Amino acid sequence: MDDKSSPNQWVDHLSDEEHKILLRLAREALSLGVRGQTLPPLDHESIPVRLIEPGATFVTLTKKGELRGCIGSLEASRPLAEDVRVHAVAAALEDYRFPSVLPEEVAHISIEISRLTTPQLIDFFDEKDLLSQIQPGLDGVIIKRGVRRATFLPQVWEKVPDVEDFLGMLCRKMGAPTDYWRRKDVQIFTYQVEKFLE
Repeated sequence: MDDKSSPNQWVDHLSDEEHKILLRLAREALSLGVRGQTLPPLDHESIPVRLIEPGATFVTLTKKGELRGCIGSLEASRPLAEDVRVHAVAAALEDYRFPSVLPEEVAHISIEISRLTTPQLIDFFDEKDLLSQIQPGLDGVIIKRGVRRATFLPQVWEKVPDVEDFLGMLCRKMGAPTDYWRRKDVQIFTYQVEKFLE
């Protein structure tokens, strides 16, 4: 199942076959990772060239429709396929909000991959201008001040459709007051995702 963003945001969608390959790699990495096994080197010869190009992804794990782990990166720093493998394992073992996924759980885990566009800094002159530039349902949002930052994927809009509530919860995720986004020295970035799942 695919949920693709506006063509104005994504001009280079991956193919259905490339989606299947990434989901398979994520599933294999998850199965090995929760058993404490080392991932084998990525076989660059057996996968499409586009999956070897740098990419930034989040991998979300759910169990019976409930979140079980979600970890990713905001900037592309490794091959897309490798980024997916690394985050599949990290989502299972390193998300501090949940206990580690156990081997016997793997069969009940569903995997969703979000491939990110490059985050873009919003240039705004007041709160109203900022709010008008954020697209509910489409934009992932990053809030940043100094070394502190937090993000919500676009999927969060399904539960928090109001922009001010969305930003307030994002501030709380960063460990800041809910009105922190109103500060003049806070940076707000947006990005979009190409989402696909098993």
